[in-house]
Amino acid sequence: MDGLRLSVLDTSPIVRGSTPGRALRDTVDLAKLTDALGYHRYWVPEHHGMRGVASSAPAVLVGHLANATRRLRVGAGGVLLPNHAPIVVAEQFGTLAALHPGRIDLGIGRAPGGAPHAVAVVRPERERTAKPFEQQLDELRSFLHPEEDAPVKAIPVLGGNVPDLWLLGSSAASAELAGTLGLSYAFAHHLNPGEAGGAMRAYRDSFRPSEYASTPRTLVSVSVIAAETDDRAEWLAGPTRLKVLSRLRGKRIQLPSPEEAATYPYTDEDRATIATRSARVLTGGPETVTALLRQILTETGTGELMVTTPVHHHTDRCRSYEIVATLPLEQQ
Repeated sequence: MDGLRLSVLDTSPIVRGSTPGRALRDTVDLAKLTDALGYHRYWVPEHHGMRGVASSAPAVLVGHLANATRRLRVGAGGVLLPNHAPIVVAEQFGTLAALHPGRIDLGIGRAPGGAPHAVAVVRPERERTAKPFEQQLDELRSFLHPEEDAPVKAIPVLGGNVPDLWLLGSSAASAELAGTLGLSYAFAHHLNPGEAGGAMRAYRDSFRPSEYASTPRTLVSVSVIAAETDDRAEWLAGPTRLKVLSRLRGKRIQLPSPEEAATYPYTDEDRATIATRSARVLTGGPETVTALLRQILTETGTGELMVTTPVHHHTDRCRSYEIVATLPLEQQ
């Protein structure tokens, strides 16, 4: 992995039959494993009120993961800025950067991070939208790199304790904003695979050097389920197919086991619906996944893939990351 970088996006999934505590302990275990395997960075998101996601407090979790690992860059993928006062985000991640120099990332997003009734408890809508997102982002940047005469400063960032700042997105609009501001850009292929190539072109075309990045810098997050064979990978992918189908039918469920998914009585309509969504999860044995990931690398021109793996059993999730780490992704 000398040229291409591989990284991890981990939601700390609470699968059916598990608990939040178990999910967070599995996250720590996976971080240690991927640190040893040579992965580059490990990001955790911010979600609220989702019973299948334990990652709700990224700043807390990032600090714990940084303590539990040796080499990985650790960060938020991402902090949802409208939910927070920008100075608090700067203080939190400035503190982390001071305690773990050169290892902390701060990915910023604008999504709500949960259902409207849950997000309203985190921060009322009138406060979330009182200022445009771009203005909130400008305020955060001003706290990360304060003017000498700034009346209020985020004290922990002083002395160079600044996290590596990224903008997250899944559209050409977010890509252009990142480029215009000279920020590194993370594209969510696992949410919107069809726009990946166009967004990357928009980012590079609009990029202006800044104190955050002198040249365009990207990563692409991808959903991958790798196993020893295509058949085994498809079996492991059954739960995520069933979960997507249930959500489309108006019922949100925790990720079931492969055994449960395999016995579900799918109709022809169900199978057709699943087929239209299957491209979001790259599934297969080593050769199949290698070809799929090489296609994304060619399409986007990125130098970093951030892998998220939605499988039920923690051992299968770990095995998928082990397989991906060995793939010959850089074409000769």
